[in-house]
Amino acid sequence: MGAIIVKDGALLMVRRGREPGKDLWSIPGGRVEFGEYIADALAREVKEETDLDVEVGELIGIAEVVGDPHYVILDFGARVVGNDVPRAAGDAADARWVTFDEVMTLQCTPRFVEMMQAWAVLPPGEG
Repeated sequence: MGAIIVKDGALLMVRRGREPGKDLWSIPGGRVEFGEYIADALAREVKEETDLDVEVGELIGIAEVVGDPHYVILDFGARVVGNDVPRAAGDAADARWVTFDEVMTLQCTPRFVEMMQAWAVLPPGEG
């Protein structure tokens, strides 16, 4: 699951510090732990990776990555509550606000740009 957080034409993104996808850019997120509600897990993951507190909103999109392991990704809208200056932490090597234009120049996780465009998070264009 991931948190889609947009502020002033920029998307909150993290550069992964570990596999899978080490050194690739994506939105903050992670796994649900046993006994955890999805919204609570997502808020925890965002806090662990960016040191930001968020309020999780509606489901924006679902993606599936078939392989070993098989991932089902749920991305939710979220908003920052309080301090909005990210600080990379946990398994994130970097965390920052990235303008929509700059997203296109980063090395992102597979199909990230296409998904964000399909879900109208990023403007349509070349991905």
